Amino acid sequence: MNMTTSKIYSAVETMEGNGVKVKRQFPIRADLMNYDPFVLWDHFELTPGSGFPEHPHRGFEAITYLFSGSVEHKDNLNNQSTVYAGGAQRFTAGKGIVHSEIPARNITSTGIQLWVNLPRKLKRIEPAYQQVDAENIPEQIINGVRVRTIVDTKVGIQLHTPVQYLDVTFEQTSQYNAHIPTHQRGFIYVVDGDIQIDNQTVKDGDAYYFEDDNVLQINGAEDTHIMILSGQPHNEPIHQHGTYVD
Repeated sequence: MNMTTSKIYSAVETMEGNGVKVKRQFPIRADLMNYDPFVLWDHFELTPGSGFPEHPHRGFEAITYLFSGSVEHKDNLNNQSTVYAGGAQRFTAGKGIVHSEIPARNITSTGIQLWVNLPRKLKRIEPAYQQVDAENIPEQIINGVRVRTIVDTKVGIQLHTPVQYLDVTFEQTSQYNAHIPTHQRGFIYVVDGDIQIDNQTVKDGDAYYFEDDNVLQINGAEDTHIMILSGQPHNEPIHQHGTYVD
């Protein structure tokens, strides 16, 4: 997809895995199959008995970030770990990985799963896994806004693609200025509440897509919760076939 101006898209509710309800931004519509370097964005709800049983992946990296509950990860690299609310995990599928993600407790777990494409030159790298618990994700308060840095070039989850990924909650009615790294494009997804940006209202489940913006001025009321994601495009074709991105 190639956009020269900002645009707002509403998430589409669908089912994934074994009974998992998701609000999906992409890939689900013909005009937004991906957003280079991003391949998939699911705001998920894992209820007891649902989940993602063992299945294969290759060709990309995935981040699971939890708002609530807990998820147990197992893979064929002999990793077995549990991520709790506020924490994140990343697997690099590379040339191939088999894993599962199942709720670790008999409660509902919610969060975001994000897939980031690997550049063609790295498609065949060895698979890998990383977990960052909630207490190790950097957090700061800026003008009454709580900002957690899930991914950056130096802290949090580490990727093979330049990405900035923030979890932002307004603790009071305020304005937050999001500084977007040079050469990155991305979107702002509203988890709860609504925001005002560029004289437009973006409500929960919607995402505001942008290109070539250095600073985004975001206005939100108390308890508004958003995710801000940007990344440097690879400018290569994305070929997704189910769980594979070749």
